[in-house]
Amino acid sequence: MFLVKLNWQALNNKNILRRSNLLFTISGKHVEISQDIRNHAEDKVSKLPRYYDSINQVEVIIDGGKSGIASVEVIARAEHSKVFVGKEAGEDVYRCIDLAVHKIEEQLRRRKEKERDNKHKGASGKM
Repeated sequence: MFLVKLNWQALNNKNILRRSNLLFTISGKHVEISQDIRNHAEDKVSKLPRYYDSINQVEVIIDGGKSGIASVEVIARAEHSKVFVGKEAGEDVYRCIDLAVHKIEEQLRRRKEKERDNKHKGASGKM
């Protein structure tokens, strides 16, 4: 289990700060996880809080299946029991990690957009 600490950053010259801790876990089934794969996954996953602030835990599971095809599952957990899952299978583990993280980025973008739209839903035109 690895703890990735993200730096505090000011957003758009405002006093809004990002969350500082993200729990990152990577595990392998039937495959050895090299340091390069671990660093690549950590780098990609550490960018997820940009899309949704309440992400606090990310788990990457790499399964080296039969016939050389690996499958990658990325599970991101947020506050209030929100879970986002991205799965990808292919021959290149690095590409699978990239595509699985991209799927989660889309889910996070849609969730944040939905929450933002619902927040301002009833205020238009009614007095």
